[in-house]
Amino acid sequence: MKILVTGGAGFIGSAVIRYIIKNTQDSIINVDKLTYAGNIENLNEIYKSDRYFFEKVDICNRAELERVFFEQQPDAIMHLAAESHVDRSIDGPAAFIETNIVGTCTLLEVARNYWQELDSTRKRAFRFHHISTDEVYGDLPHPSEMDDAGQYMFTETTSYRPSSPYSASKASSDHLVRAWMRTYGLPVMITNCSNNYGPYHFPEKLVPLMILNALEGKPLPVYGQGDQIRDWLYVEDHAQALYIVITEGKIGETYNIGGHNEKRNIEVVKTICEVLQQLAPPKDYLKISSYEELITFVQDRPGHDRRYAIDASKIQRELGWRPEESFESGIRKTVQWYLDNIDWCRRVQDGTYQRERLGQI
Repeated sequence: MKILVTGGAGFIGSAVIRYIIKNTQDSIINVDKLTYAGNIENLNEIYKSDRYFFEKVDICNRAELERVFFEQQPDAIMHLAAESHVDRSIDGPAAFIETNIVGTCTLLEVARNYWQELDSTRKRAFRFHHISTDEVYGDLPHPSEMDDAGQYMFTETTSYRPSSPYSASKASSDHLVRAWMRTYGLPVMITNCSNNYGPYHFPEKLVPLMILNALEGKPLPVYGQGDQIRDWLYVEDHAQALYIVITEGKIGETYNIGGHNEKRNIEVVKTICEVLQQLAPPKDYLKISSYEELITFVQDRPGHDRRYAIDASKIQRELGWRPEESFESGIRKTVQWYLDNIDWCRRVQDGTYQRERLGQI
């Protein structure tokens, strides 16, 4: 296949591209406008492949998208391009509306018109895979509030109750994708994933932020009491799952992708500190004996969801996928990667983001 991947220079998108180029004979067209979180360095391992093509294009630019579709003739679409950081969406929701809603609508229309002109064989094989988030579902009961809270999990039929401008924009894009199938017959599938972590993650997100702050002896800010619960999914496991969906998933279906790793945020931060303590003990000039000394509780994020938990039994039952990494193995690999790639971290921040807190009202 020739697969068009939007947002392929981002965290999850680049993992998908690396996986496909390394493990299949498929070709990739990477469509990315290279925002602050999209970095072409994320693809250094594969960019010389003769099966990889890059197009610097904004998905809101219809004319350019039409050119790419016409010239590259993709067989399938994997749509990952999105503004994705909740705190940034609180500060500036308009960018999230533009990329995640208007951009998705533009892409759907270009894909629909392209698909309708394909010959019957290629038309039957065409797929539009929309990659989304579990945050569209809102939050779940917290164990501190209900004795049976652990029985509640997000399934593919859970109602949408987004809390932030980010999750509302992703919920909107999910609805658009389903509507394009219902109205126009476009062959779509949707996946909703839990929190990803792993290599090449921009340092605004929890895991890389904690690693880099700790190494510099800076405070490790934990929202509220750190008791918010998330399910954690290693990004390379996610990439494999996404490829299985685009190649084996059923048209019209939604698949939840989770890591089977529910953890409180404070547990995640303490685990990172423990792994760092083993792999890179604090330097004398930091004047600390343990990285945990840097943990600082700060005012909670506005509208912060209390708990997410993915029921990923459908994708395991129907497509045979389950994650390979436990949280313990994945987080160790992640910490080691950041220790080995400090220069990458410095370059991608590029002076525009100094790990300051965003999303305060």
